Amino acid sequence: MNISKHEQRVLHELALGGSIHHERLENGKISAVTCYTRHGHVLTDCTLGVFQRLLKRRFIRSKNGAPYRATALGIKSVRAQMNQR
Repeated sequence: MNISKHEQRVLHELALGGSIHHERLENGKISAVTCYTRHGHVLTDCTLGVFQRLLKRRFIRSKNGAPYRATALGIKSVRAQMNQR
């Protein structure tokens, strides 16, 4: 499956333990997302468009309103990086 460079960066951070925090509007739609690495740094590659593409492909999900994390499919789909081997 073809994954863009920005999607790979976000998925890689999520596979290492990061999370995506979201803000909702009054009607329930997600208005803003912020991706945090496992060390607490903010990843600027995670935009609302990248978030929606990852969500549509079922690479990320949220349980009970918690921050979004990578699914097993998302972890399997990301290419191996040097610090992931």
